[in-house]
Amino acid sequence: MAKRKAAPVTAAPSADAKDVPVVGGREPCPCGSGRRYKACHGRAASHADTHLVERPFAGLTGEADWVALREIVPAATASLTPLGEWAGRTVTLATVLPLAWPALVRTDGEVYVGLQVRGGSGDASRDIAAALVRALEAEPGTPIEPAGLPGPGPRLQDLLDPDAPFEVTVQDGFDFWIEGIDEIDSETRGSMERANAAVVPTDRLTSVEAAYVARLPERSHLRWVLTQPEDSLLDAFARMRVAGDLGLGEGTKYIGAFRAHGLVVPVWDLPIGATGGAFDDPAASWQSRLETALEVDVPLSDEERRARSGLVSRQLTLR
Repeated sequence: MAKRKAAPVTAAPSADAKDVPVVGGREPCPCGSGRRYKACHGRAASHADTHLVERPFAGLTGEADWVALREIVPAATASLTPLGEWAGRTVTLATVLPLAWPALVRTDGEVYVGLQVRGGSGDASRDIAAALVRALEAEPGTPIEPAGLPGPGPRLQDLLDPDAPFEVTVQDGFDFWIEGIDEIDSETRGSMERANAAVVPTDRLTSVEAAYVARLPERSHLRWVLTQPEDSLLDAFARMRVAGDLGLGEGTKYIGAFRAHGLVVPVWDLPIGATGGAFDDPAASWQSRLETALEVDVPLSDEERRARSGLVSRQLTLR
């Protein structure tokens, strides 16, 4: 049997991937190599689009609250302050938008960008920034439909004023979608009504940052997004466990923690019907105990190491 000749190997093109326009995968690569885009610079672009950024909101004011609104708060808004050519535009960040749109421009010209959106690349900041730019460039009354992976481009850190405050307003529902708008189509209204029916009443604590109490019918729980390094927090939690300081008071129970966008989120069960206001003081006291535990600079004792192992084994689902 005659041996098949191996196909000639074409050297990888030298053009920088960021300088090559994105085209269809089966189209010739714009770099001029003669190869299809997907077999040439498309490989690098695809890898870049899905590269995981563990802390996508790092560097933004209120990183912990960005994570909370992305992962655990059902209905909330915050005002954003764009820079550059869009300075002065009114932009509202919302946990969810009608029909799960990534962004929209209301008929009054106000821009909304959604945080809890499906799909996307490995960089949530880039995904949201891409939707925000599309909305800022769109006409009033335009919904921004989901699109493919955004490719290289600005991130939220490039678009937003780093000195502007990030102030969260927890909403009872999604009526803010249509506030001040006279004519609402039936599809949007239906989406709002379905979303309102699924909202879990939630309170944001005022004594600490990024801590939220969710009031479910059968129980309440507190989830608190922390920004300290994970290993340091686990050591501190172990010291607090041994000292009996890990709870938030009578009737509460620390049940574990999960990781969301590179940050640790501890969770406590609370008494049924507990509200955020009832836990402002206990949370402030717990934060003080945490800071004390974080400052300890000696190895864990044997008992503390066992406690740490137990805490790690009880980690909730990591994200």
